Amino acid sequence: MGTISQTAPAGTPLTGDQVNSVVAEALPTEDYSGKKVLLIVPDHTRTAPVGQLFKAIHAQIGGAVAKLDVMIALGTHHAMSEEAICERLEITLDERRVQYTDVAFHNHEWDNPNMLRNIGTIPASTIGDLSGGRFEMDVPVEINRTIYDYDQAMILGPVFPHEVVGFSGGNKYLFPGISGPEVLNFFHWLGAVVTNPMIIGSKWTPVRKVVDHAAAMVDVEKTCFCMVVRPDKSLAGLFFGSPEDAWDAASDLSANEHITYKDRPFDKIVSCAPKMYDDLWVGGKCMYKLEPVLADGGELIIYAPHITEVSFSHGDIIKQIGYHCSAYLLHHWDRFKDFPWGLLAHSGHVKGIGTVDANGNEQPRATVTLATGIPEEVCRQINLGYVDYRTINIEDYANREDEGVYLERKAGERLYHLRQRPDWAGG
Repeated sequence: MGTISQTAPAGTPLTGDQVNSVVAEALPTEDYSGKKVLLIVPDHTRTAPVGQLFKAIHAQIGGAVAKLDVMIALGTHHAMSEEAICERLEITLDERRVQYTDVAFHNHEWDNPNMLRNIGTIPASTIGDLSGGRFEMDVPVEINRTIYDYDQAMILGPVFPHEVVGFSGGNKYLFPGISGPEVLNFFHWLGAVVTNPMIIGSKWTPVRKVVDHAAAMVDVEKTCFCMVVRPDKSLAGLFFGSPEDAWDAASDLSANEHITYKDRPFDKIVSCAPKMYDDLWVGGKCMYKLEPVLADGGELIIYAPHITEVSFSHGDIIKQIGYHCSAYLLHHWDRFKDFPWGLLAHSGHVKGIGTVDANGNEQPRATVTLATGIPEEVCRQINLGYVDYRTINIEDYANREDEGVYLERKAGERLYHLRQRPDWAGG
């Protein structure tokens, strides 16, 4: 399958006609007669004009297919209501009941064994090769069994720099999007061991290799629309093909659109979480995307008055783990090894890179402070700093780069790198 694509000149978005043209070329109506198609789309934590693509696809093949349904690739995020899914698809409840009444909505259920199918195991020797020798263990692979009720799985989602896999998109909407917990936990921890600054914004990472290998085990026809999205939610590019090929092309454009290079690190960063990040589990992206430009001994403040929960899905366990450098988690492995590895990965990513001294105490490279609705006692319990968000006027941090202070008004999707990476970030 070749890649069908359309890109926009700098400063201009793809037009509706251009998007419709890509969809029409990618999905000839006659090829979908009588087919059952499952659209796999992101939840509300990803900026993208999902509704524009959903409507264009429905208009193109909705009258030909036997089924055209939607599954939300939640990973381990919490389920979305019908109203929230309508909002994600940019349709009204009235449109849902009339124009789109035949479209079934599915939330992925990562923690419901009855909804998962085991499709095999990646053997230890293969994991050794894919992980660059970091791990050698059998990894069972499970995926939402609903996918097997359809003739084709059509992935529809954006591509951004990503802390676990390098760039999001493509087969990541299968793993972890609609996968079982074991493979998910494994490759998240693999990414944490490699470290966020080494992974994020890099293309062919060990984690991407594991994700693509797992996806090759899914014996359902797979296609993919990859979107490269600007901050205003307009499209810089749209790519269609196999999940591997569409992602390959889209990630190159994402590298140009979504990475900003700075000449110096910053001693203080105020990183503002958008409302789509409704707990620290996803709000941690405010750290991930800016860690590479945070100076040694510096402080990053996650400013998010609207966030009041550590994690809706995993809060109790995360409070037991706390937030620690991955080096500390590895040093005390007997204490942490039985926790879900994906949660350990989240812990290390939010805390950032650090070391462990001779006494087993962690020495974080920098400080992460929460200016959120999470109470001070909880922040201390989970080993993060606290500041009352009501004492912060973010405008006080604006336009002060020459002082070593940086304000990111909408954190989480734009990656920052230094033009010359320090040794700790992989050179």
